[in-house]
Amino acid sequence: MKTFTLTTPRTLSHTTALTSALMLTAALTLGATAAFAQTDTAADTYTGEPSVEAPEADGTENAAEPKSEPQANLAVGISKQMPTAEVETPDGPVTIKRIQDTDNRLQGEWARTSRPCPDFCIQPMTPAEGVTTIGELELIAMLQDPDAVVVDSRTVDWFQGGTIPGAVSIPYTQVVDELAMLGCEADFDGWACADAKPVALFCNGIWCGQSPTAIRNMIEEGYPADRIFYYRGGMQVWRTLGLTVTGDK
Repeated sequence: MKTFTLTTPRTLSHTTALTSALMLTAALTLGATAAFAQTDTAADTYTGEPSVEAPEADGTENAAEPKSEPQANLAVGISKQMPTAEVETPDGPVTIKRIQDTDNRLQGEWARTSRPCPDFCIQPMTPAEGVTTIGELELIAMLQDPDAVVVDSRTVDWFQGGTIPGAVSIPYTQVVDELAMLGCEADFDGWACADAKPVALFCNGIWCGQSPTAIRNMIEEGYPADRIFYYRGGMQVWRTLGLTVTGDK
């Protein structure tokens, strides 16, 4: 049987190989650390929401984004990706855009900062458990969704004085009687709302209690809270942003 004798040169070769392996391991570790450092910032900004991919090069739109009317050379767009937005109304399509005068200021009633409270008190961020509070971009997406309903829950005189394009008027005092408009069916016990539509409600703004009252009344009648969306900013913030108002007087 052939035997092997370990000599000093082989010991040196073995040591050299071991050193090389350790150096390679260190290099790989440093490389992995560098790669982790590059992605660490992105991880810190993760919000837990599903990522939204950009539109494909062929012009395919992402269904998660509000549909935008392509229009160049606007001084004031709705967002970077959405200069304007088109929504359907009973009188035909309306393009929502912002006032282009960058020196424009609110006037009259909408310029007031303070109103008597009680009656006009600051509303909570969420009017009831399970309800989702939304902003302008989410509201526009709901206006463009044929399966959703956006409700102006103010009294009729306010609605006629100017509203958000595509919104329907259901005053907060009448919403419980009009749940059929939102997908519920009347039964002997009140309302069956298994097929209730996604619905967004708004009123005059953060100081207005009309839509929060309507939302709580709807939930009491059996409307699913997880299908209700609250546009807390209401007409005050909509007008502050210079967004299109229909029927404005």
